[in-house]
Amino acid sequence: MTMRFLPYIWPVLCLFACTAPTATDTNHMEHAHTNALVHETSPYLLQHAHNPVNWYPWNDSALAKAQAENKLIVVSVGYAACHWCHVMEHESFEDSTVAEVMNEHYVSIKVDREERPDIDQIYMTAVQLMTQRGGWPMNVVCLPDGRPIWGGTYFPKENWIDALLQLKDLWANKPGDAFRYAESLTDGIKRAEEIISVKNPQPFAAEDLEAVLEPWRASLDLRLGGRGQAPKFPIPNNWEFLTRVAQYGDEPHVQEAVDITLKKMAWGGIYDQLGGGFARYSVDPYWKVPHFEKMTYDNGQLVSLYADAYRRDPQPLYKEVVYQTLEFNDREMTSPEGGFYSSLDADSEGEEGKFYVWTKAEIYALLGEDAAWFGDYYGVTERGNWEHRNNVLIIDQTKEAYAESLGWSVEEFDEKLQSAKAKLFEARAERIRPGLDDKILTSWNALMLKGYVDAYIAFDEPAFLETALRNAHFIEDKLRNGDQLFRNYKEGRATINAFLDDYALLADAYLHLYRATADPHWLNQARGLIDYTFLHFYSGESQMFYYTSDLDPKLIARKMEVMDNVIPASNSVLANTLFELGHLFGEKRYLRTAEQMLQNVRADMPKYGSGYSNWGLLLLKYLHPYREVVVAGPHSHAFLRELTQHDVPNALFVAASEAQAGQLPLLEDRFVEGETRIYVCENNVCQLPVTTVEAALKQLQP
Repeated sequence: MTMRFLPYIWPVLCLFACTAPTATDTNHMEHAHTNALVHETSPYLLQHAHNPVNWYPWNDSALAKAQAENKLIVVSVGYAACHWCHVMEHESFEDSTVAEVMNEHYVSIKVDREERPDIDQIYMTAVQLMTQRGGWPMNVVCLPDGRPIWGGTYFPKENWIDALLQLKDLWANKPGDAFRYAESLTDGIKRAEEIISVKNPQPFAAEDLEAVLEPWRASLDLRLGGRGQAPKFPIPNNWEFLTRVAQYGDEPHVQEAVDITLKKMAWGGIYDQLGGGFARYSVDPYWKVPHFEKMTYDNGQLVSLYADAYRRDPQPLYKEVVYQTLEFNDREMTSPEGGFYSSLDADSEGEEGKFYVWTKAEIYALLGEDAAWFGDYYGVTERGNWEHRNNVLIIDQTKEAYAESLGWSVEEFDEKLQSAKAKLFEARAERIRPGLDDKILTSWNALMLKGYVDAYIAFDEPAFLETALRNAHFIEDKLRNGDQLFRNYKEGRATINAFLDDYALLADAYLHLYRATADPHWLNQARGLIDYTFLHFYSGESQMFYYTSDLDPKLIARKMEVMDNVIPASNSVLANTLFELGHLFGEKRYLRTAEQMLQNVRADMPKYGSGYSNWGLLLLKYLHPYREVVVAGPHSHAFLRELTQHDVPNALFVAASEAQAGQLPLLEDRFVEGETRIYVCENNVCQLPVTTVEAALKQLQP
């Protein structure tokens, strides 16, 4: 039996965030308790290093201790920006009574889910099987061998103590029951999202796409954007897929849904109107009140989404969002070495959103005579639209419309607006800041790297490419050992072997870097990573890729990541990358594997379309002509820059001077001395070469 779970972004309980002291904050403090987490680099683990609970990181010695002492294991999983993780810490893990129970009867292991998504994935599946929901903090009790027997998310102190004592008694008095349940649950974990290779695949057809779209259309919110329910997550890959769908078919409502979503998110409280950057999600249907934490993976993808939208429809709003978000990332999320940090907490001074919100009185005190129109434009009221009479800044009309209502030109209004925003931003900078999770993760860096590249392609801004290249070289220097990657980096240490998403997303970012630079180095780097995944992640039986390498210590199950979530699934990213690299290098194994992977998930895609949107992008590549655009000659790079500023779907781009002629099969016999020619091809069959970008774009019309 094959089981499918909805992505676990939807349960609200464990998705709120707050601030806890960073490692730097606590280094020089005296503490009554210190445990083994003090030697870790993860900010989340360091937040628990001085709990009275005798925490261990996940490692062989902790697991061996449980077996040697025949103790049950508590596996507690969270992340640095998780509000309810910190609530449970304060209520339970800082409490001496709770610590006494845990220390006497259990081996307690803390896990940062962002550093160890492999562990999180396994035990989250167990919790979903047991409770039909999931989230963080996630707390699971396991046998000494790591197999789970019980678990859930947040527990109040008394409930937690009661559960631990009951489970302790079960293990002491009825171990057979515990073993039987662990065996059944572990079997369920192994079978969940099990992939069976399709043996006699049929050609992809338009009906496959329609089966995905039909139930999805009904959930689109054509008034407020996004999907109808709250909370609302951006999920950029959904809108990228729907944009492509609209480009290929008569789908005006789909394109309308995308456009409304992009506008409403940019106008809403989910977007930081003063400092740029998006929060993780909105708690309401209006994109008004955000969950204020900012994640690098969201912002990298949203930069790509808005930059690509600008190439399709050059609206000033889209450009403003991209520039402001990257300014935020440069200012607050970039290390001196060029790596990108992970996240900012939602809370400061113990209150969610306190850093970002304003009372009407504060705005009037700072802006004086400009406060009335500024407050009106951003929906500021005496009562407030947030807690404690505070206001989240939100917009409900265009600059043009509001300027006209004031009798100002757009230019005059925008000048006054930027001046007022600067005053508030300066005042906000004096507040106590949200906590920073300053670990650097390869996959999240790849998403932001791709965002900078896509912004460069859209706007021809050299600084964006410079930042992208700096980050790419940082990853090469600090997170790579040949074709082997590390997952994490902090304080000069990279300690965790990378997972499939690190390889897949970085290879995809390298392909975008090649499109921006025409430097074959990045193509070769991408190919090296992909070949490494075949060696260490590939399953010949399912013809998919495991999430963990065969070099990693074995867990109770070896899982695959298939469904797209707030980050596209590693298998879907890899399949798309294999498709493109297969065309670039003429590598049939890549092409066969990509097609087989899509065939393997084909039957599941209609059941939950938004969970397969990145697979949907791959499906479109099979349903519509896929073009190879080859630019050959002395001005190839300039022509490439001009071409890629246009939104051309279902196409890859190759550009080279004659000196690079032998580097790719697509470049063979393409050069004429002194001329730059553009070849638009499909399956290596080319139209007549042209010598202008305008002529090539005509050939590329769908």
